[in-house]
Amino acid sequence: MRLEDLAPAKGAKSSRKRVGRGCGSGLGKTAGRGTKGQKSRSGGGTAPWFEGGQMPLQRRIPKRGFTNVFKKQYGIVNVSDLERFAGDSQIGPKELLQAGLVKTANDGIKLLADGDITHAFTVQVHKASAAAVSKVEAAGGRVELIPLHTRK
Repeated sequence: MRLEDLAPAKGAKSSRKRVGRGCGSGLGKTAGRGTKGQKSRSGGGTAPWFEGGQMPLQRRIPKRGFTNVFKKQYGIVNVSDLERFAGDSQIGPKELLQAGLVKTANDGIKLLADGDITHAFTVQVHKASAAAVSKVEAAGGRVELIPLHTRK
């Protein structure tokens, strides 16, 4: 057997069905769709989630809880993330955004106490946990809280 002798199995390949090409083709007039009904019309058929008039699944299952539209979304920065900055530097929201530590400062930036630092920094954030403040102050730095309405 050689490469040019290879061929698909008999009946494996068939030409595509050409519908609506006259009565002699066997698939003219209604083009194989039948005569009447939703699926015979152009654009007919149902959406994938349609359940034939039965109460849809998303309306049958019970609903619980609610979404608080006033919830604040803070950008989170850990104390260990500040190690990448030079010692005795002033770190604000602009520097944190440029360094890629925070993607967006939606409702402000919050400093959390995960990790340790060895350098002294002046950190300007909108919120900070008490443990994070004590870690920064233990390293010789300080945390300044910015009012929430001035997000820059």
